[in-house]
Amino acid sequence: MAVTVSLVLLFGVVLFFLLRSNSLGYGSAFIAVMFGFFLASTGASGPINELTTAVIKAIPNL
Repeated sequence: MAVTVSLVLLFGVVLFFLLRSNSLGYGSAFIAVMFGFFLASTGASGPINELTTAVIKAIPNL
C-alpha cells in the first residue's frame, strides 16, 4: 500500500510539472489519467502491480 501511494504521488508530481512547463497539454493529461484509471480496473492491473513490486524490490540489489 505504501508503495502504491508513493508511486501515485510521484506520478502526480511529474504530471503537475509537465503541465506547468507546457510540455503536456490538459487534454493529454486527462487522457493519461483516464487511461490509468481504466487500466487499473482491467485484468492487467495484477501483472502491472507485480512487475512494479519486483522492480522496487530489485533496486536495492543493484
